Amino acid sequence: METKRKNRDYNPANCGVTYFLNRIGGKWKVLVIYTISKKHNRFSLIHRVIPGISKQMLVNQLRELEEDGILERIIYAEIPPRVEYKITIYGQSLMPVIGVIQDWGLKDLRKMKK
Repeated sequence: METKRKNRDYNPANCGVTYFLNRIGGKWKVLVIYTISKKHNRFSLIHRVIPGISKQMLVNQLRELEEDGILERIIYAEIPPRVEYKITIYGQSLMPVIGVIQDWGLKDLRKMKK
C-alpha cells in the first residue's frame, strides 16, 4: 500500500530548506531517526521511547523514511518473525544535523531553567 504525501515534491523555488523539511520535517521523523540511532531499533522499542506517537503514525513515519532511503527495514526469518530498522548510509548524513539540533535544544533548556 503506497501512501501519498502532500508536500514530498512541492518545492517551486528549489529551496534546500524546503527539500530538507519535505524529507524529515514534521513532529516525529527526527525523533524516530534519533531513537533508532540510539539502538532502539525495533517497533515496540521505538514506540515505547517516543511518548505520544500513535502506532499508526509510527508505521507511517517508518514507511516514509524507508521509502526515502533514510532507514532500512531488516526482516529476520525467525519464529516469531523479527523486524529491525537501521539508518542507511544516506540517513547517516543527517546525524550531524540532528546533533546540532540536540545541542541547541540542550543549551536552550539549560538557559530556560536559570
